[in-house]
Amino acid sequence: MAMFGKMKEQYDFIKKAKEIQKKLKDEIVEAEKGMVRVKMNGEQKIQAVEILAEEIKDKSELERNIKDAVGAAIEKSQKIAAEMMKSVTGGMGLPF
Repeated sequence: MAMFGKMKEQYDFIKKAKEIQKKLKDEIVEAEKGMVRVKMNGEQKIQAVEILAEEIKDKSELERNIKDAVGAAIEKSQKIAAEMMKSVTGGMGLPF
């Protein structure tokens, strides 16, 4: 009987994780670095990249701003995902 209980727990865990994954699609984070703004959803898929400068004088600065903005957006989306997964893992320390 214990085996069926564990199977139900696993099923419930998977079901909740899938629900959270659907919610993450709708979560949008935004990060701005220098002249670049990046919008990304909770699944870490870039939704938009905006260049906030009228003209670009320094290509290397723009490239650095893009890299930094994407990195910041990823970090924000990871925090949201981790917070949502806490409800599923119950603080078990799983790497989600």
